[in-house]
Amino acid sequence: MNLSERLAAVRGGTPATVQELPEPSAQAAANYSHPGLYLPPNVSHESQPEQVPANRHPLTDGLAGLKTRATESLFQRLGARLSDPTMVEDELNKLAASELADIIAEEQAALSGDERRRLIKEVSDDVLGYGPLQQMLDDPTITEIMVNSTDAIYIERLGQIIQTTHRFANEAQLRRVIDKIVSRIGRRIDESSPLVDARLEDGSRVNVIIPPLAVNGPTMTIRKFSHVPLTVQNLIDFGTLSTEMAELLHACVWARMNILVSGGTGTGKTTLLNVLSSFIPPTDRIITIEDAVELQLQQEHVIRLESRPPNIEGKGEVAIRELVRNSLRMRPDRIVVGEVRGGESLDMLQAMNTGHDGSLSTVHANSPRDCIARLETLVMMAGIELPLRAIREQVSSAVDLIVQITRLRDGTRRVTHVTEVQGMEGDIVTLQDAFLFDYSAGVDANGKYLGKPVATGIRPRFVERFADLGIQISPHIFDVPVQGVRR
Repeated sequence: MNLSERLAAVRGGTPATVQELPEPSAQAAANYSHPGLYLPPNVSHESQPEQVPANRHPLTDGLAGLKTRATESLFQRLGARLSDPTMVEDELNKLAASELADIIAEEQAALSGDERRRLIKEVSDDVLGYGPLQQMLDDPTITEIMVNSTDAIYIERLGQIIQTTHRFANEAQLRRVIDKIVSRIGRRIDESSPLVDARLEDGSRVNVIIPPLAVNGPTMTIRKFSHVPLTVQNLIDFGTLSTEMAELLHACVWARMNILVSGGTGTGKTTLLNVLSSFIPPTDRIITIEDAVELQLQQEHVIRLESRPPNIEGKGEVAIRELVRNSLRMRPDRIVVGEVRGGESLDMLQAMNTGHDGSLSTVHANSPRDCIARLETLVMMAGIELPLRAIREQVSSAVDLIVQITRLRDGTRRVTHVTEVQGMEGDIVTLQDAFLFDYSAGVDANGKYLGKPVATGIRPRFVERFADLGIQISPHIFDVPVQGVRR
C-alpha cells in the first residue's frame, strides 16, 4: 500500500472499534472554532438561542428547599458507596434512583410531572455527577467551562465566551465537585497543595486553584475534548489543514521524523498531536508521557505514563523528566510527550539524537522561530550549564519539522506554518517554510479569514529521505497554486 492509499485509509475515519464521526455539513464546518469540538450537522448558529441553552430558570423557593433536603438525604443514604470502586456505575445509578424516589415520596410534596423530572435530574447531577456543571459537560457545543466563583460560571461556545445563569448553591457544593474530580485520579487539593491539574473520564483537562492562592474562592477551568477523536479528514474539512499538507505530514510521521507541534494556549496543539499520532503504524510500540492523560491514541500497542505530584509530606513526586528517562528503558519505537515545558526538553532532545526517531511533542510558542528560542530556554532549565551553541546544535540535530497552529482573530484554528529545521549556519538554526497560511486573501463580511494554507514552492531537503524509505508522495504537493489551480 503506497502513501496515498494509507492516507486515504486514515482520512476515512477511525478504526472499526471506534464509533465513526458523522460527516460534517458545510454549515458545521463554517461554525467550527475549536479542534476539540465537532458541531453536529443539525446544530448551527441559527438553531442556538442567544443565551446558553443549558441555562435554566432558578428553582422556586419551595423546590430549592426540597432539592437541598433531597440532596443531603441521598448523600447520607448512599454514604461510602458513592466512592466504592468495586460498585458498578449502573448499580449505583439504580440504587440512587430508588433511594431518591423514596425520599421524594416521604416529602409528600405536590409536584407536577415536569417538576418531578427536573428535581430528580438536578439531585442526581449533584450526587452522582458534577452538579451545575453536568449539563454543560453533556453539551457537545461547549468547549470550555470557567468557574470563577459559586455564582459566576462562563462557557466558551463557537469561539465566544458567554456567562451562564448556572450557580452552585454554596462553596461547599463547589468544593465537593472539585474533590470528586481530583480524587478519581488519585490527586488531592487542600491548603497545603492549593492547585492541581486533573482530568475527567473523557480526557477533558481540568485546572483547579483554591484559597489562599485564589482570593475570591475556588476557581476551576475545564477544557473539554471531543468524545470521538477527530480524524485528519475532519481537520481538512474544517480548513485547519490542506490535503497536500496532510499528505506531507503523514509521510513525515511514516518516515520517523521528529516533529514538534507549536502554538499558543488553546490553539489545538493536543488535538493536532492526536491526528499526527494516528499516522503511526500499528506495529510500533508507543509510549506517551503527560502531566494529565489527554491523548486519545487509537493504536493497540500504547503505554501511557502520567506524572505524579508530591504527597502531603512533599515526597513521592515523579516529574515528566523522570518519565522521559525511564521510557528509554522500555524499548519504545515512538515517544510522544504531551508537552515539554521544563528540563525534560533536554532529555527528549537527547533521546531524539540517540536513535529514538519518530518522536512527537508540543511546545508553547507563537512561531517556528519562537519555538526554537523556547526550546533553548527550556534546555537551560535542566540545570546543566551548556554553551548556547551546543544547545542549538542539539535542537537543530534533533528536530526535523515544526508544525505551527494558530488561533486566528475570527476564532478558527489554522496550521499557519509547516517548517523544516535544516541545520546550523554559524550560530543560527536555519528554518525553511514548506507551507504558509495565505493571509493576503483577506476576510469576508463576517470577519472570517478567506485564506488557506498554501505551498511556498520550496521542496524540503528531507523529501530525499522518503525515496530512500520507499515512501511515495504526490509530485505536485509543493506546487504553488495559481488562481486556485496548482501548477
